[in-house]
Amino acid sequence: MTITLNGEKKDVPDGLSISGLLELLNIQHQRVAVERNEHIVKKAAYLSTVLKDGDVLEVVSFMGGGAEGAGLRFNV
Repeated sequence: MTITLNGEKKDVPDGLSISGLLELLNIQHQRVAVERNEHIVKKAAYLSTVLKDGDVLEVVSFMGGGAEGAGLRFNV
């Protein structure tokens, strides 16, 4: 199936959860926020939220310190 991840089309396996996607991309789920179809997904729901063809996701990592560009999107 095809999803849009941080603005780019990406083919991923059917039945993949958000947790599975983060694992596939080697991203630690503790350090990111995930938006799916313009709704923030709670971390507790990453394992149970199964992606569907056409979903649009944004995966963002936050860094402390108040520096410019503190909220960083992953390049995937």
